[in-house]
Amino acid sequence: MENNARATAVPGWVLKFMDAIDTLEFGEGFAPLTEDTDMFFGTEHIHGADAIKAFFVKIDEPLIIKHEVLEFWTAGDGVRLLRGEATMAKKSEPDQVVRAPFMHIFYLDREEPVRVRTLRVTAGPLQTDAVM
Repeated sequence: MENNARATAVPGWVLKFMDAIDTLEFGEGFAPLTEDTDMFFGTEHIHGADAIKAFFVKIDEPLIIKHEVLEFWTAGDGVRLLRGEATMAKKSEPDQVVRAPFMHIFYLDREEPVRVRTLRVTAGPLQTDAVM
């Protein structure tokens, strides 16, 4: 891959994807994922849109969470890089708020309509006992 990453405006499909994770209402926000999409989240490997949805329900349902995109880059070969910060609290302890940085690397199969082949997510460091 050429070293040609450049900062760009955050595309609408990314904002919808983040909103879907926050609300757990997947609809249009998860349209870029397919049954062939692979997601790597830390040490977890999840395959397929339905399994990815279930994974996000498992980790985010107990939380009040908001993902904010801080930077977005476009690189060659369909690679998209996102840096953000998640603000979260347990629903049972909404006043104990923690923030965690995160990175998403999207590898796209195609641009129109957008289809994600692979998604790699890293999150943290995080005060895990505050939200787990």
